[in-house]
Amino acid sequence: MNTEKPWAEGDVGKYIGANLRQFRGNKGISMDVLAKQIGVSKLTLINIERGEANPTLSVIWKIANGLKIPITALLSIESDVSISRKNDGIKLSSSSDVFVVEPLFRSHSTIEFYRGYLQPQGEYLSEAHQLGVMEFVTVMCGRLTVEVDGETYHLDEYDSIRFKGDRLHKYTNPSSSLTILHFAISYNNL
Repeated sequence: MNTEKPWAEGDVGKYIGANLRQFRGNKGISMDVLAKQIGVSKLTLINIERGEANPTLSVIWKIANGLKIPITALLSIESDVSISRKNDGIKLSSSSDVFVVEPLFRSHSTIEFYRGYLQPQGEYLSEAHQLGVMEFVTVMCGRLTVEVDGETYHLDEYDSIRFKGDRLHKYTNPSSSLTILHFAISYNNL
């Protein structure tokens, strides 16, 4: 059994950059147009495409939304059979490392799967995703508060929630211990 990672530890940015360049080129979108469309500087996008930067989770979301692709399409994880082991995958972080997600598999359909870690007393505000996106979240360990459209939902271990991800939403860990999530994102419009 091959248990090697498909990338070296510091190569995540290179894979994202190569895939960004390919998707942008295939869609015929210039660097200037993409930068203006998603609100990320052209220099930042150039550095990402060159593999000289590891973009934050927020920037990766903006790129995927701008290109209208699932976020995992920017990652290079391919195989007929894939095993996602804890701490062996690519880690995408919020700018403050309060929220860290691991894409479990490269998207082969319109659904993505993630493992997420929200620090104690941590809060992560997610920008709206593409129109039609649905999120499905299960708390595997700890507690979680999700705010969507001004409504707050409290979840305990093994509770699940489904909501429209195409609007601002916030994850909060109200506890003093790490909250671990499994979630799926469905792109109904792709």
